[in-house]
Amino acid sequence: MRSSNPVFSRRGFSRATGYAGFNAPPQAGAAANPYAGANPYAQGGNPYAQDQQQVTQAPPQYSPQTRPMTMDDVVMRTGMTLGTLIVGATAGWLFLTGSLGFAFGAGLVAMVLGVIQSFKRTPSPALILGYAGLEGLFLGALSGFINDLPQLHGAPMQAVLGTMAVFVAMLVAYKTRIIRVTARFTRFVIIAGLGFFLLSMVNVLFMVFSGGDGLGFRSGGLGIVFGIVGVVLGALFLALDFKQVEDGVAYGAPREESWLAAFGLTTTLVWIYVEMLRLISILRGD
Repeated sequence: MRSSNPVFSRRGFSRATGYAGFNAPPQAGAAANPYAGANPYAQGGNPYAQDQQQVTQAPPQYSPQTRPMTMDDVVMRTGMTLGTLIVGATAGWLFLTGSLGFAFGAGLVAMVLGVIQSFKRTPSPALILGYAGLEGLFLGALSGFINDLPQLHGAPMQAVLGTMAVFVAMLVAYKTRIIRVTARFTRFVIIAGLGFFLLSMVNVLFMVFSGGDGLGFRSGGLGIVFGIVGVVLGALFLALDFKQVEDGVAYGAPREESWLAAFGLTTTLVWIYVEMLRLISILRGD
């Protein structure tokens, strides 16, 4: 398990262990900072190495002039990624509401771009921004279609506000250490996320081959419970993303890695928005 994010395969800033940099407190004999050889600004040992494991995978090679990642880098690139997604969503809302087939095609391409980035050793701004733009087209068209339904008018705005509330609440909970991201916490969230994803895929298969609502995860009381679980899991993934960013800054990760932080935060926020929109739709009777 390498990831802290719903794409599940996105690597983290720490390559010394299998938990994407969300590991135990400093230990004696900890593995060396995996960025020390690739980035002259990265100093010291890995403060999050666990069980005295050694680096088993060489970090990506960056220019010797690469400076370390800062919080400003993460904020700027996250703003660029989310801004691209919002531009795409606006275009989808205005022009693709009546062309859901094209919108779903854009969503499929976005997913492919996201998977490709997840398996790349270094972040690709073109892939990340392309993913954001196409995902925005899909979400905008879907949201516009839902908003045009009389019984669901205003639901997308409610989902946006709900997603923002979850983000702020989790940021406050993380910064005040109400939520502490440990190795055990990370394992639990990733396993739960994988289970949620697999159940969703099984439900889709049942819907395709047997029709109706499949296993019933998308409507009624069970659908509401499943939706709440989805939102909660997305919130917990946000905590892992915050930890990954914090570790990367403290660790001296190269500046280019801030694109991975932007990618992770964007995919998590998309997850929360989609689950929030589905939950609101069920609660409002569709």
